[in-house]
Amino acid sequence: MVTIRLARAGCKKRPFYHVVVTDSESPRDGNHIERVGYYDPRLEAGSTRLDLSRVDHWQALGAQLSDRVSKVIRDYKRDPQVRAGAEAAEPVAAVAGVEGAAA
Repeated sequence: MVTIRLARAGCKKRPFYHVVVTDSESPRDGNHIERVGYYDPRLEAGSTRLDLSRVDHWQALGAQLSDRVSKVIRDYKRDPQVRAGAEAAEPVAAVAGVEGAAA
């Protein structure tokens, strides 16, 4: 089964999460199929960046959302300030891992 969940990154006591599409049996921080965004719980505005079209695509294919990811997506859709801050903070290509796009 395919799951959309959080993969932890960052240092000790400074969490940062990638929102990833992965097999439900793979380790939390292991290999993933696709990275669809990120979430930083320590910041307010601009702390979340999601590619909602890719999330919808994977859900249409049968991917299940984890409880925390569903809350992050709901908050992201509900609060336009969070979305505006995220759009100004970083380009989408940098989230997808394309090198040189953030320059």
